[in-house]
Amino acid sequence: MRLHYVLDPLCGWCYAAAPLVKAAREVIPVVGHAGGMLAGPRRRRISDDWREHVMPHDRRIEMLSGQPFGVAYFDGLLRDHAAVLDSAPPATAMLAAEQLGGRGLDLLARMQTAHYVEGKRIAEREVLNELAQDIGLSPESFAGAFDELAGAPTDAHFAHSRQFLHEIGGNGFPTFALEAGRQLKLVASAPFLGKPQAWTEHLAQLAAGAALP
Repeated sequence: MRLHYVLDPLCGWCYAAAPLVKAAREVIPVVGHAGGMLAGPRRRRISDDWREHVMPHDRRIEMLSGQPFGVAYFDGLLRDHAAVLDSAPPATAMLAAEQLGGRGLDLLARMQTAHYVEGKRIAEREVLNELAQDIGLSPESFAGAFDELAGAPTDAHFAHSRQFLHEIGGNGFPTFALEAGRQLKLVASAPFLGKPQAWTEHLAQLAAGAALP
């Protein structure tokens, strides 16, 4: 039995769900699937229009989830027109961290804080190297795994994640699905934003129901 989590490192609502992911991991294995929201032709530079577009959503995320947004993000990164939003490098970093000992979701959490609180450019390799070291990964091992998984392997992961999202009937990021045996059941997370204890209790109830003969 495990919980599948379809996500994007640059998705604000995935940041809203970060406390739920952390709580879920304490009671059930969680498998991350990065979907490539801003990868390839969808990558973009930050602009004034982008800032005006995302800030109302970010304020709503902050209100509903209690997740903090830093001044370095609102008045730093979101005014940095040289910064590129690209989901591929942080997704590759997640895959590398997962390969190095199941640390993909640990690195995701660190990247989200770096982006939304510290205003760092998490699409840049140097920043990703620093964040990987922050969670205790060897610089050499991480660099090797990143090189191995960048490009086509990451693109293949995106394609697999999107196919999986389609198969389970999900719609966007974040999407959660509980796997029990050969059955997959979508689990709504929005009602539990800011309520990690209620979320884990809900998962436990679903898991118990799924375990019944």
